[in-house]
Amino acid sequence: MVAAAKLRRAQEMIFATRPYARKLQEVLTHLIDETTVETNPFFHQRTVHKVAFVVIAGERGLCGAFNSNILREATEHINSYDSNVEVSIIPVGKKAVDYFVKRNYPVVASYPGIFDSLQFHHAKVIGDFLVQQYLAGDFDKVEVIYNEFKSVLQQRIVVEQFLPFYVPRQPEVESKKISGTANYIFEPSHNEILSLLVPRHLNYHIWRMLLESATAEQGARMTAMNNATENASELMTLLTLTYNKTRQAGITTELLEIVSGAEALQNAG
Repeated sequence: MVAAAKLRRAQEMIFATRPYARKLQEVLTHLIDETTVETNPFFHQRTVHKVAFVVIAGERGLCGAFNSNILREATEHINSYDSNVEVSIIPVGKKAVDYFVKRNYPVVASYPGIFDSLQFHHAKVIGDFLVQQYLAGDFDKVEVIYNEFKSVLQQRIVVEQFLPFYVPRQPEVESKKISGTANYIFEPSHNEILSLLVPRHLNYHIWRMLLESATAEQGARMTAMNNATENASELMTLLTLTYNKTRQAGITTELLEIVSGAEALQNAG
């Protein structure tokens, strides 16, 4: 019941977040051109020597295989990189922090306990740290591994590139530009708008991922608790049946002993 209540609140936040994220990405799609991709540090593809992995897991257990699945997938993905690539781990959530710290992974920053009272401030702190390290050259690439909420019964593990930033070109946008039907005038300048929107979008992107993971965790916990309740009910029914059969067998044995004793006394008399 607690997980169900938290799930409803988390779903409402997800549904309120997605339209803004889509519209912001649409604006960025119109702003990006070939010059931007080559000159803007947020979009320029570097030679990858240092990779940072943000792994988002839960704060506690009792949610089925939610944490074990994401941590196993993250470990396999991290180990798939060439040994010459320098790896940095940024775990989010107590389960992820404990997992990577105990296994001596190179943890450069950690964020346990944020899901107990998740706020946009947490996303901004994480996003600002990643952007700062990326612009300073400490990371050539940043990937985020998290659970995307699909339904109460289904979560999908996603590995998503965070930096350098990539906005997929929309075919309809390209066709409008070619035909000349989409004519935008940017005020202030093109680069000024990008410099303002990109950091905001990156922080909001992290916020959406945190919400997706938090919602998926509550869905997994509700499902796990529901399954546990059903299993406990089945076990109670089975144990009650076994107890009744054993009790009935004991009563039958006692009756047989009494009848046998009475017959023995009657025969003796």
